[in-house]
Amino acid sequence: MAIQRLNAGPIPLYHQLKQALRDEIERGIYKPGDRLPSEPELIRQYGISRITVRQALDELETEGLIVRRHGKGTYVAEQRIEQELVRLTDFMEDMQQAGLNPSSRVLAFEHERANPLVAEALALAEGTEVVRVDRLRLADGRPLAYDITWLPLRFGELLAGMNLAQETIYHILETRYAIPVVSGAFSITAATATHPQAEMLDVPAGTALLLIQRISYTTKEEPVYIQERYYRPDRVQYRVMLRRHNDASGNSKIDEFRPVFEEQSAKSTE
Repeated sequence: MAIQRLNAGPIPLYHQLKQALRDEIERGIYKPGDRLPSEPELIRQYGISRITVRQALDELETEGLIVRRHGKGTYVAEQRIEQELVRLTDFMEDMQQAGLNPSSRVLAFEHERANPLVAEALALAEGTEVVRVDRLRLADGRPLAYDITWLPLRFGELLAGMNLAQETIYHILETRYAIPVVSGAFSITAATATHPQAEMLDVPAGTALLLIQRISYTTKEEPVYIQERYYRPDRVQYRVMLRRHNDASGNSKIDEFRPVFEEQSAKSTE
């Protein structure tokens, strides 16, 4: 690979190095997940100081283009994908809209007693027996999210024997049992990866994760399930589009609210 020369002048050397590395990432010389040259290698290749190299890498990391892994090196960050939150969709629909091949691994399908959070969300008494489903969600075969879903027995037992690796709960309930999912309540917060979650998602333990909690309802506002989805934050971010003075009253309206997933974002820059 030809090394772009850095020139002393009005543009700081760290900015020139940052742009050179950005160009190589955008041209696909370094792809998502690829390891970049080490700091000593960059110092040697470009004839610059360690401080200059670190400043360039700091800015690329702040912009989300690279990630540093302690003791392992610097890697090109996963580009992010898009999915909607204005319209109620399931995982398969989200991935297909993003142009990705969705799949799941069912890690657990079992009965347990509802803790206070689950009981309140499902309008059940604490300790009531519920069905719990744990799944690892993949996009193009790579880990994207980890789900824990709790359902009242009346809905959960309908899923026994179903192919939850290829079908979503929404699709099974709606197409096989005529139980529509008509609304949902979402909350978005942060969490840190436990050791089991980190191993499944292929991230270091303690990594910040994006936690989406949602309660889905069928008709008459009857809860169908409560779900916690732990996203890898290097593969998804949320974007909101608003309109000012959208209606006759002068109130604003959300025009779009969706996560941005890696591959779709990458395509938009081509």
